Amino acid sequence: MLNCYRRDKKFPPFCLTEKTDAGQLAEIRQRYAGEGPDAKISRAAADVEGTYYGKLTRVEEIIAFANRLGARKIGIATCIGLVEESRIFVKVLKAKGLTSYTVLCKVGSIDKCEVGIPDALKVRPGCHESLCNPILQAELLNAQGTDLNVIVGLCVGHDSLFIKYSQAPVTTLITKDRVTGHNPAAALYASHFYYQRLFNNDTL
Repeated sequence: MLNCYRRDKKFPPFCLTEKTDAGQLAEIRQRYAGEGPDAKISRAAADVEGTYYGKLTRVEEIIAFANRLGARKIGIATCIGLVEESRIFVKVLKAKGLTSYTVLCKVGSIDKCEVGIPDALKVRPGCHESLCNPILQAELLNAQGTDLNVIVGLCVGHDSLFIKYSQAPVTTLITKDRVTGHNPAAALYASHFYYQRLFNNDTL
């Protein structure tokens, strides 16, 4: 176990904890200890972790987190391929007394070619194929005044844009991985055998 967790070992010479400026560390510590939004989120997360460690699913943890934040309106930024999962999540939120507002990734229905993406890069070239629109997803949820936004399977990069433009804090329910059934850690667990190609020195 690394020393930064339990402080029961020694820090190695290259450790970032040892190299971090004391003033910077103190300033960040104060942000967690104060009364601002960062402190509120940090304490809510620590409460959920400490209270329910190994006991709750991710779905339940998000609800517990929302309750500790006082978040009543939950925004859902969903991938079109995970609409059914989002519908179930909406029902769960309703059962727990929370309201929700869902925005699909293809909102706006802008063809990829309209923004300079070659037709050849479409999943199905030769037909209308809407690009994912995480900026509009974020802006629509902002307009609804959501207290907490949840990502359900947005693509790599699209999730980055959504997080950038979301005014409410963002957490993730499902991380998209089409190959592993949305379990991206599987590639790491199987990297010694099925996914040895991860270590190839090739350019993707």
